Amino acid sequence: MKIDDAAAGLEALGNRTRLQIYRALVRAGHSGMPVGRLQEKLKVPASTLSHHIKALVSVGLVSQVRESTTLVCHANYDAMRGLLQFLTAECCADEAGCKDARTAA
Repeated sequence: MKIDDAAAGLEALGNRTRLQIYRALVRAGHSGMPVGRLQEKLKVPASTLSHHIKALVSVGLVSQVRESTTLVCHANYDAMRGLLQFLTAECCADEAGCKDARTAA
């Protein structure tokens, strides 16, 4: 992952509402969650929710699929793993004798 992509993902998650949305989608699992249910769960106005979902989609952390008349959001687990891996890839890299910490991360 490039540093600019990591920065964009972290910036998107740096907003309280977007972080709540993302955590709700991660909890929902691979089946995702309809936008209406997200709105009810988080008590966020539709226009605000749409704005925040769009920000998460634009950095690749969330995808949306239309199922009949329902728009379902899904957490992109590969993107999440990539971001976590980016953050931990060089853990203790400059500390002598710390290979175990890097491989455990």
